[in-house]
Amino acid sequence: MRDDWQGTTLGAATRLTKGITYASSDYAPEGEGHPFLTIKCVDKGGGFSKEGLKYYRGIYEQDQVVRRGDLVIALTDLTRAGDIIGSPVRVPDFGGMTVLPSMDLAILRRIGEDVDLHFLFYRLMIHDARRYMLAHSAGTTVLHLESRSIPKFRFRAPRVEVQARIADVLATLDEALEQTEALIAKTQQIKAGLMHDLFTRGVTPDGHLRPVGQGTPTRFGLLPQGWGVGSLLDIADNLRQPILTGPFGVDLGNDDFVAEGVPVLRIGNVQSGFLDLADLIFITPRKARELYRYIIKPGDLLFARQGATTGRNALATDLVSGCIINYHIIRVALDHNKCAPLFVEAAFNGEIVKRQVERDKGRGTREGINSAQLKALKVPLAPPPEQRAMAAILRDQNAQAVTLLDQRSKLLELKAGLMHDLLTGRVPVADIHKAAARV
Repeated sequence: MRDDWQGTTLGAATRLTKGITYASSDYAPEGEGHPFLTIKCVDKGGGFSKEGLKYYRGIYEQDQVVRRGDLVIALTDLTRAGDIIGSPVRVPDFGGMTVLPSMDLAILRRIGEDVDLHFLFYRLMIHDARRYMLAHSAGTTVLHLESRSIPKFRFRAPRVEVQARIADVLATLDEALEQTEALIAKTQQIKAGLMHDLFTRGVTPDGHLRPVGQGTPTRFGLLPQGWGVGSLLDIADNLRQPILTGPFGVDLGNDDFVAEGVPVLRIGNVQSGFLDLADLIFITPRKARELYRYIIKPGDLLFARQGATTGRNALATDLVSGCIINYHIIRVALDHNKCAPLFVEAAFNGEIVKRQVERDKGRGTREGINSAQLKALKVPLAPPPEQRAMAAILRDQNAQAVTLLDQRSKLLELKAGLMHDLLTGRVPVADIHKAAARV
């Protein structure tokens, strides 16, 4: 740590204001109330999700209005994973509208001139801050952060003008990440259109799409000729437990996690059609041997079973071979002689399966799918040779996505290194321009 960095606390640099205690009757239709931020607006890594946005028409105090430049932090974590507890989020511009936070959030507002809030946003995301927030949280079904502990968090910072320069470097990197994310989203849109054609028309033996309108009527709509519907058990590997939910807290808890070891995949690692390995947790090899039933093999289908992400799924690749799943994931062991795993993954990201998941998962904070419901899902199945022909097409389409995901992973790795170096004073102020050149 450099000598020109001074120690302070969040309480000395900011004032904390808790959000609004509200009733469901305070909600208003969109456009008839004030934008109301809920805990579901907070994504990992400081992201903001509009999916959690509500509208509010109840009573509030002026101090509870989110002002331009304010930070909002999460006071609860519905998943108990600790991923967002105490996490900061920068609220986007709502065009001058009055924006209010719910009681699961708090506002951090600067009270002096010694701290740059952009710097503080990044500072609250590095490991010591994350550990502090988690250590001062408790709860059985939902984690709650003790708001009185937040102002006591101690950190060191350089002069405010240097803080601003550090924040600018990291913001530039975030812009590069956003551009990559946009390209990934565009690739996913193209893939969605391709999947629609494949699953409504099918392919000929030479890999070309069949003519439009040729198919077999079913209660799920028109399926390509020669297709049927079945269950995962029809294509599962019977030499393993076909459908398996990850270990629960009694078998895998916070005390089991270590800095390095065997990776454990959580619900955030399973995205729609791909695995995001940017944020992993670990257990010891000895603990992994105890949980050998939950080891992943390439070609396994990993299914997010709980919460707002229920139904999201992706195939296990060689990169996660030997990893463990946690209790938010269901692992489906596929028999590669009976099916093409890429085809099955695509089927699970198609409308037929999605509609069934939406019907079965329920609502509220406990929404989800269990293994029995997963077994009961009806899946469109092509003959195995046609599945493999479609998998070859999907594999080519996935190649571009893999390149972008690799680029994204490298940017995230660079960001993690720069955050540690710049936000702790490990890199001298004079060398910040060198860090900027790496972005």
